[in-house]
Formats: sequence, C-alpha cells, structure tokens
Amino acid sequence: VLSIQVKCYHEIITIGYRVYHSYDLPWFRSLSWYFLLCVNYFFYGETVADYFATFVQRREQLQFLIRYHRFISFALYLTGFCMFVLSLVKKHYRLQFYMFAWTHVTLLITVTQSHLVIQNLFEGMIWFLVPISSVICNDITAYIFGFFFGRTPLIKLSPKKTWEGFIGGFFSTVVFGFIFSYFLAQHQYFVCPVEYNSETNRFVTECEPSELFQMKKYSVPPLLQAVLGWEMVNMYPFQMHSIALSTFASLIGPFGGFFASGFKRAFKIKDFADTIPGHGGIMDRFDCQYLMATFVHVYITSFIRGPNPSKLLKQLLILQPEQQLSVYKTLKSHLIEKGILQPSLRG
Repeated sequence: VLSIQVKCYHEIITIGYRVYHSYDLPWFRSLSWYFLLCVNYFFYGETVADYFATFVQRREQLQFLIRYHRFISFALYLTGFCMFVLSLVKKHYRLQFYMFAWTHVTLLITVTQSHLVIQNLFEGMIWFLVPISSVICNDITAYIFGFFFGRTPLIKLSPKKTWEGFIGGFFSTVVFGFIFSYFLAQHQYFVCPVEYNSETNRFVTECEPSELFQMKKYSVPPLLQAVLGWEMVNMYPFQMHSIALSTFASLIGPFGGFFASGFKRAFKIKDFADTIPGHGGIMDRFDCQYLMATFVHVYITSFIRGPNPSKLLKQLLILQPEQQLSVYKTLKSHLIEKGILQPSLRG
C-alpha cells in the first residue's frame, strides 16, 4: 500500500511540475517529498498507537514518540510550512502557491486514502479483497459489455464508455461480489481482524467468526420463489453487505475514473505516467480504488463496527497502575448499580 501510494504521489506531483514549468522554483520538489514524509509519519504513527500498544509499552524510546506523536507531527509540518514561506521568490509568488496547493491536494488524495486502506485491512482481509476485486471486476466486465453491445455514449469525458457497458458491469459485479464473498467467508484468515501478538511478535488472524460470517437461513422473496423454486436459502450475512460494496464499486466507483479522465484532459495528457506499458501509470490503475477505500471505511464505521474490547484493553494496559485501579473501581461500581455484579461483603 505504501509503495503504491508513493508512486501515485510521484506521478501527480510530476504532472504539476511539468505543466506549470516549475523548474526554477526553489525547494519545490524537496518540500513536496518532505510534506509526504510528515503526513506518513503522522498516519503510520496513529496506526502504531492503535494496533501495537502492548509492543510500544515495552520500549521506553517508543513511549516518548507515541505520547507526543501529534505534537511532533505538527512541529514537523510547521517546519515545512516555514521553509515554504522562506522559499518565496518575488517573481514566482502565484506559481509557488499554486504548487503548494497542488501538493496538499495530492496528499489528501493519496496518503489519506492509503491510511484508510490499511485501516480496512486490520478489520479483516475480506474488507480489502472484496472491494478491490469488485472494482477490478467492474472495470473488466464494463469493457467487455461495452465492446460487444455498446451503442449509447455514457459521459462526454470518456467517449468510449457506454450505458450498455455500465449496466452490464453493474450486474456482473454484484454477482461476482456475492459469490466471491461466499468463498472468502469460509476461512478465518480472511474474516478475522488482524491483531498483533506481542508475545510472538507476529500478526494473527485467528478468532471465533462474528455473526457476519456464520451461515444463516433466509426466506426467499415470493417473486423469486417462483423463478428459483426455493423457499429458503443458506448464506452468510456478509454476502448481503457485499451487495452494497459491489453496488458502490459499479455505480459510484467509475466516477473516480471519470474524475481522472477529466483531470488528464484539463492538462492535455494521455496518462499519468508510462510505468505500465499500454496502461499508463499506477494512478491510471488505482483511480477508482481510492474512492472505494473511503467508502468501505465509512461503511464499516457506520454499519458494522461496534465497541472493540480488545483495543480498549490495550489502551488500559498503557495507563499507570493508579489510573488502572481508578478505572477498575469505576467500572465495578457501575456494574453493581446495574445489578450485573454482586457487592462484596467487605464493601
């Protein structure tokens, strides 16, 4: 994910560098890469604090970095900001601010989305594989349907896109996502959240699968009973969620590609780069994936994820002993008031 992010960032920054003829701007490229390092330091530090808390607790050097992580990140950014101000040259003010904005929008598009991809990965590999595969499936099937049946233009930004390809890609992607998620849901490796085991220094994907990944019986709607001849079907609840993911990948996801097409037309370039012969740059292949990553993260936080006892426990273990004792007493009092825990004889 980091490699793809850096390459996409490089491609977009290079376009700005060439389009605006920024060859004479002092420090422009150096500051662009400096800001990339700052933002990555912030996001990856947040990830370490969330998922490696017990590991960090054993390392005094890391404890300092994690405790003051946001302050250090902000200080690093301020350093870059001051360097930019000091680099301003009278003849290039407007161009320098253009490129400053270009850099920050590129960071928003690439680094922020990459961070969300990693967050999705920690929720379980299935939340990464189904969305990314759905986008790929839609791209392929929309092309096939458009090639054989395409007659009606879809959007002026992409003259080769047709309604026939768009609709055919939609139905194909929904069916693919439904079937693909069925096979992945059978394996713990794909459905269990990724957690770091501090004792073995390894990531583990072992758990009791949640209700989303346990087979259940569903009644078939009356209209479909006549067609299928089934009254009940066995399926994983996640397969219903896969329909939502596939629908977004096929109806909204392509607009990431349309956006990229408009961007390239605006600056009169054919591809973002020539990294992949016949396909262009890495960004040409991942323009829809970034939009998909954001949707998956929002979907998980809105409809799937509940309180995480494991993450909460890791945070409690970092606290000082007196703070842990205070939390224990507060929780005990709360449970006694609700009648879940019986008060002890000693009070």
